[in-house]
Amino acid sequence: MKYEAVIFDWAGTTVDYGCFAPVQAFLDSFHEYGIDPTMEEVRGPMGMLKIDHIRTMLQGERISGLWKEKYGRDWTEEDVHAVYELSEKKLLENLPNFADPKPYVIETVKELREMGMKIGSTTGYTDDMMAIVAPKAKELGYEPDCWFSPNAVGNHGRPYPYMIFKNMEALGLSDVRKVIKVGDTVSDIKEGKNAGMEAVGILEGSSVLGLSKEEFDALSEEEKKAQYERAEKIYKDAGADYVILDIRGILDIVK
Repeated sequence: MKYEAVIFDWAGTTVDYGCFAPVQAFLDSFHEYGIDPTMEEVRGPMGMLKIDHIRTMLQGERISGLWKEKYGRDWTEEDVHAVYELSEKKLLENLPNFADPKPYVIETVKELREMGMKIGSTTGYTDDMMAIVAPKAKELGYEPDCWFSPNAVGNHGRPYPYMIFKNMEALGLSDVRKVIKVGDTVSDIKEGKNAGMEAVGILEGSSVLGLSKEEFDALSEEEKKAQYERAEKIYKDAGADYVILDIRGILDIVK
């Protein structure tokens, strides 16, 4: 078999359908500072280390302009940290409600393990956040062989590939060509490509799609197709080797 391991992302890929825990925290935090970001502005940097996510949002032309209008000055690194600390507080409060495994995750991971595959994971969450998410997901049936957050690599989160290399070290893997990275954001894809491996974008329940299960199920077949095509283009433009409908698509790639 060509592959030895799959490295999954967490929110939006294996847990938290639609990746809503961080989205709500970012929306609420900016709102408290008098700025209401669009969903596109919130989801664009998704998958990054959370403080880098805040900084990227503030660098956007519209939010940057609104900040200057509101406070009479450009934003500073102090502002980045202030908004980040508020978002972290809100996210830590929300996380226990957003750790449910997505559909087909438990069965697919079981089948991958039966094929001899190792299961690693990386995340944009911090260690403190993962201390909430990982045990809750385990309780509900999902537990990878290991996980690493940006805290494990000097806070050099995605698109840096260092969390992937920590996984490879922990799992005893020697060849990036035998590992696949799977995620639901542009930064996930870039993380995998920067590590020199094949990268896979997942459609249903992803941050790129940005829909709750209820919202997705309410779409017509034509609307679903249009959403898939939009998301697939985003992944492909980021360098994805494969785009799959849901996590079960990994089995087809591996086989």
